Amino acid sequence: MDVLWMVPLLLIPLLMWTSSTFVFYFKKFFYVAWMMCLALFAIPLCILKSGGRDIENMRIIRFLVRHVKYFLGLRFEVSGWEHLQTEGPYVIISNHQSSLDVLGLMEILPDRCTMIAKKELTYAGTVGLICWLGGIVFINRKKTSDAKSVMSDAAKTMLEDQIRLWVFPEGTRNQNGDLLLFKKGAFHLAVQAQVPLIPVVFSSYRNFYLRKEKQFKSGTIRLKILPKIETKGLTSDDVSDLCDKSFNVMRSAFLEISPSVSQSNGPMSH
Repeated sequence: MDVLWMVPLLLIPLLMWTSSTFVFYFKKFFYVAWMMCLALFAIPLCILKSGGRDIENMRIIRFLVRHVKYFLGLRFEVSGWEHLQTEGPYVIISNHQSSLDVLGLMEILPDRCTMIAKKELTYAGTVGLICWLGGIVFINRKKTSDAKSVMSDAAKTMLEDQIRLWVFPEGTRNQNGDLLLFKKGAFHLAVQAQVPLIPVVFSSYRNFYLRKEKQFKSGTIRLKILPKIETKGLTSDDVSDLCDKSFNVMRSAFLEISPSVSQSNGPMSH
């Protein structure tokens, strides 16, 4: 009977070696559980440092999360660092494939930068609380009027507090081997605040992470930071063109840095 407790210990390495489905669920479970533990550790640190909700808490979060990639067998190759050396507020826009994007985000997150995220994240236990403490701006995606008013307030906050905001303009996770058409919120935000957009493109995860097929191998994610797109002098009438321009440069970069994506993808109507 004393040896029975050793069975799971022997079984886990065996399953890790033989079952890609087990590896997928094990890594996913570990990722969520570890992030919740890190958040539990970060909450008192953030309260001690800043006394509550403060964008400066993102420094603590960034520091604590940056090692997680090693546990999951991921590495990042970043190009275009010079484009983030921009003074003052700006809006970062990037494609969105899975919750793993958080690791890439933390890899390059500039100072005084936080995210715009879906309101449902506030209910994610310790992770929801640490997101709130990090100054993350929550929007209700189901209520367009609420989202617009949040974006309007965010534009004022950006200028008053000199902060940067990271937005996923696709609006939802997407792993179809291309970019989804962009929603216009991020572009209204940048035009309203008259701040530049800085596109950041994640290469496709399809060569190591496939949600439907339950595969999660080791892999390299390329992160390409593109030159800033100015919005000075633009008005709400220019938002559609700005959205199209950003989509096109980001899609082109996505196809360029994603060897696993078929180059035969035809242009999407936009």
